[in-house]
Amino acid sequence: MNGRPPLVLASRSPRRADILTQMGVPFVVDSADLDESPLPDETPRELVMRLATAKCLAVAGRYPVDTLVLGADTTVDVDGEIFGTPTDTDHARTMLRRLSGRTHMVHTAVCVAQGGTHRTELDSAAVAMHPIDADLLERYLATGESLDKAGGYAVQGEAAMFVERVTGHLTTVVGLPVRLVEGLLGRSSDR
Repeated sequence: MNGRPPLVLASRSPRRADILTQMGVPFVVDSADLDESPLPDETPRELVMRLATAKCLAVAGRYPVDTLVLGADTTVDVDGEIFGTPTDTDHARTMLRRLSGRTHMVHTAVCVAQGGTHRTELDSAAVAMHPIDADLLERYLATGESLDKAGGYAVQGEAAMFVERVTGHLTTVVGLPVRLVEGLLGRSSDR
């Protein structure tokens, strides 16, 4: 980044950190602690747009105005119903049973702030799931992987066996759409 400070990632997500590392983007982590509860009548897309922006701007407020900050949020959308991070194993089980044998949407919004301005964009992908065998579901839940993932699963982890296909970008489902990030970072560096 030519001697400039690294990007600030407004997220504790190890998956987002991994994607930025794979992209060759130097960064530091400084996450925002916000209430991520949906607002009444908020759609899944509206939720992730609002939260990605709020996270980004909350963290950007801690730094000099020329600091480049990136915030993101991901949710699973089942017929307009928001499937966020499960509260416990029983909640994850309920979510995965609902996802079994059907297609759902995953929305990830990314916000980049720098120079007193910000831009937020959204990417979506469709995920088709195989019917999930009850024994396999219980084995998956026992791994604990489901507990910090939107929708109760990690497409890049053990739950890959449940996924029939992804229509759209896999990195959108993982939590940080590479093409969208590249575009936003490219625009922000032109300032």
